[in-house]
Amino acid sequence: MAHPHQATIRNRLLRALSSEDFARLAPYLQSLDLAVQETLIAPDRPVEHLYFPESGIYSITANGPEGGVEVGMIGREGLVGAVPILTGSDRVPHDHFVQAPGQALRIAVAPFDEAVEESAPLRALLLRYLQAEIVQIRQTAFASARFTIEVRLARWLLMCHDRLDGDELQIKHEFLALMLGVQRSGVTLALQNLEGAGRIRSRRGRIIILDRALLEVLADASYGVAEAEYARLIEGA
Repeated sequence: MAHPHQATIRNRLLRALSSEDFARLAPYLQSLDLAVQETLIAPDRPVEHLYFPESGIYSITANGPEGGVEVGMIGREGLVGAVPILTGSDRVPHDHFVQAPGQALRIAVAPFDEAVEESAPLRALLLRYLQAEIVQIRQTAFASARFTIEVRLARWLLMCHDRLDGDELQIKHEFLALMLGVQRSGVTLALQNLEGAGRIRSRRGRIIILDRALLEVLADASYGVAEAEYARLIEGA
């Protein structure tokens, strides 16, 4: 199987690696097509592979008797499975699954660990990424505690838009309510308000972003901190 070339990679984390560190990982990277709701890492099960997304959206959810609530989102900027492996564990109590279908480069834990042990710069970059992921999770907690459903929805749509190639997201209201941890009726009303203000167009099973700038105004301080931190830590912005 041909190894991927760094110049053609879409994953921003892999592109940020030195050519030497990318070469450590490249022989073990396997390209996969991933379907919606496919589980990548199951709760409380040993992690066998990590995933560098090339496209699509991947959710981390905390689960309870009434369903899951999204506590993290990963796209082509990141690495699915970073937290347990980089912290020396082998599992985590959260579900990691495909929210929007796409492609990813998969690597087994053993060669990944070996590469990290061999290269201090690789380990340092991945730990910076880990910080960026933690900041996003904390911003999610902040948004949930301080902002209305409408503002939180605007933030969530912006985060999805950052990780999509176009302006359309295919998602049902019921699933969106679970992701935000709110009632379906609240999501429906919030979508209606966003559509009435010309920010989005909502149709059965899909949402189209019409005016990103207006969404950013509404999202206010709930959005942007985690994104700026990623750029600072990984891309030197």
